[in-house]
Amino acid sequence: MSQLKKLAGQTAVYGISSILGKTINFLLLPIYTAYLDKEALGSFTAIYAFIAFLNIVFTYGMETTYFRYATGKGLDPQRVYAQIQSLLITTSLSLGAIIYFSADPIAGFLGYDGREHLFRWVAWILAIDAMLALPYAKLRKENRALSFALAKLGNILLNVGFNVFFIVFCYHVWKGDLLSGLKPIIDSFYQADWGVDYILLANLLANALMVPVLFKLSGKFTFGIQKEFIQPMWHYAVPLLFMGLAGVTNEVFSRGLFEYVLPQGFYEGLNSRQAGGVFGANFKLAIFMNLVIQAFKYAAEPFFFNQSTEKNSPELFAKVMHAFVIFCSTLMVVISVNLDILGALFLRGEGYREGLYIVPVLLFGYLFLGIYFNLSIWFKLTDQTKYSFYITLLGALVTVLVIFTLVPVLGYMGAALSTFACYLTMSIVCYLYGQKYFYIPYQTGKGLFYLFIAFGLSYLGFYMDFDIPVLQFILRNAMVIVFLLVVLFLERDRLEHLGLLLKKNRNES
Repeated sequence: MSQLKKLAGQTAVYGISSILGKTINFLLLPIYTAYLDKEALGSFTAIYAFIAFLNIVFTYGMETTYFRYATGKGLDPQRVYAQIQSLLITTSLSLGAIIYFSADPIAGFLGYDGREHLFRWVAWILAIDAMLALPYAKLRKENRALSFALAKLGNILLNVGFNVFFIVFCYHVWKGDLLSGLKPIIDSFYQADWGVDYILLANLLANALMVPVLFKLSGKFTFGIQKEFIQPMWHYAVPLLFMGLAGVTNEVFSRGLFEYVLPQGFYEGLNSRQAGGVFGANFKLAIFMNLVIQAFKYAAEPFFFNQSTEKNSPELFAKVMHAFVIFCSTLMVVISVNLDILGALFLRGEGYREGLYIVPVLLFGYLFLGIYFNLSIWFKLTDQTKYSFYITLLGALVTVLVIFTLVPVLGYMGAALSTFACYLTMSIVCYLYGQKYFYIPYQTGKGLFYLFIAFGLSYLGFYMDFDIPVLQFILRNAMVIVFLLVVLFLERDRLEHLGLLLKKNRNES
């Protein structure tokens, strides 16, 4: 129980930084939907999907590799950090240079002729992100959660600040609505036809300003790469590259390829890129589930490695999974039944809320991504990371199949189903193989029951429609109470046992 409390405490610290930070970042969505047209938002959706994909390529599993080799391998943690960071700096600058000098053909291929600067900025964003990945990981490994949280929040606040400056402040000064004395200065650099351009520029400036901060927090290191020392880490990491792609493959294919797969004119009054903007805006509402998974991942990865040598670690991992399923299922119901309110708050432009009906499916898909992360611990602990390649490849094939068969028929829902199908398939396969190689006594039947009851209640609440808003709110949120009552009933024995333990501890103290 004390170990679970420790994990919960660390998840809370990382979660507060993640939730606060990404919530602040999420508040940009109303600005984007109010100030940018659907085509600019479509470009933002597609380009950032590719950035998410390439971020994994640029770091190629070296964060997890650092955790593995800096703990439990008998190696000097500082030397491991220095070697891996040196390798990441070298490869990120090399890969960034390839994209930078290929910006012209990339822009032409993706339909951004004359806007090659976008992909030069993308190259710098990716290179800096990769160089900062290990300093962030070092803070997590050393349990410096507060430093990690403040650095993450600082980066996000800078990003948001630059976005607001370029997209809102400069626009109103340029129009003459605000501080007209500054208009000559703003006119000297402001481009009224830029949209996604300013989003990328804001990201680049925010990341660049964090380089000295993270390098200072993580401490000095000696640059150098020793082939014999780094080689086993490289072999461990490369399969994790494919595992990392599992977390973004679906996002890349569903958001990055959406506009290229959707037939022109599928949605009346929207071209394919504009429809991609609507899909991307609704996709962002699934961020609430992703926040929890990200916070859990930050805390759980070092936790799993640290607990792996304990005799009762399989039972502990099973308890973590069960608690995760209950919490995230409850969250899915809460978000789904209140999508009308969330849509009105965050999707400001006309026509964006037409895609709200896909959000519960996206939430369910992300929930299975979290389950997959829990399940994947077996091949990390047994050094069988090659299985991440096989499972990810299968997930990618499922994603491609669903995208190309269902998007031309179902549009937004076809893309959302690709998220669910990909992560469900990967979770099933990972569970079946994991139980053979590293048995963990998961409560599989009960967990699946919670998942599908929660999904059914989510859509039941979403489609409830009453003329009286207060009545609708009450009845929709009653679905959350129904789910919690089911959980309390099925978990009554465990809760009684927990109550007795707590009473015993109080009496002893």
